[in-house]
Amino acid sequence: MHIRHANEQDAAGIANVHVNSWKTTYKGIVEDRFLENLSAADRIEGWRRKLANMPEDEQLLVIADEDGKVYGFMSYGMEREQKISDEGELYAIYLLKEIQGMGWGRELFARLKEFLQKNGYRSLLVWVLEGNSAEHFYKHMGGQERRRKEIVIGGKTHTEVALLWSSIDRIGSFS
Repeated sequence: MHIRHANEQDAAGIANVHVNSWKTTYKGIVEDRFLENLSAADRIEGWRRKLANMPEDEQLLVIADEDGKVYGFMSYGMEREQKISDEGELYAIYLLKEIQGMGWGRELFARLKEFLQKNGYRSLLVWVLEGNSAEHFYKHMGGQERRRKEIVIGGKTHTEVALLWSSIDRIGSFS
C-alpha cells in the first residue's frame, strides 16, 4: 500500500472508507439508527464532485493498494471558518479499522505537515467529535484543545472539540 493524491476514480473507495469508518468510529457515540442508514452509494457522487473541483489550496490523499482499493484518506486545506486560525485545517482523516494502529495516520500527518510548510501555513486546526478515539491521537501528535461547539448529528446534539497546533513545527511533537 502507498499514499498518493486522490483522483476521480477513487470516489467510490473514499465513500466506502468514509461510511465504514463512521460506522466503527462513532458506534456508541452517534445513534445506531443514524449509522445504520449511512450508505457509501449515497456519497459517491459528492466525492466525485469534490475530486473534480478540488481547489488549489486543498489536498485529498488516499492510502491505496496496488489494485487501487482505498483503505484510508485525508483531506485538508485553509481553515474553513477562519475564526480560530487563518491557517490550515485538517478536514477529514478516516482509515478502515483493519489498517488503524499501523502507522498510516503518522504517515498522512507527515504529508500534511510537508504541504503546510511548503504553502507557508503556520498553524493547524482540526475539529473532532467528543468521544472519538482519534482525539487522543491528535493530542499525541501535538494538538491542544482550543474551543468546543455543539453540532447536531441524526437529530441529537453532540460536542465537537477544536484542537490547534499553534505552530506546524509542533505537529508530531509528542505531548
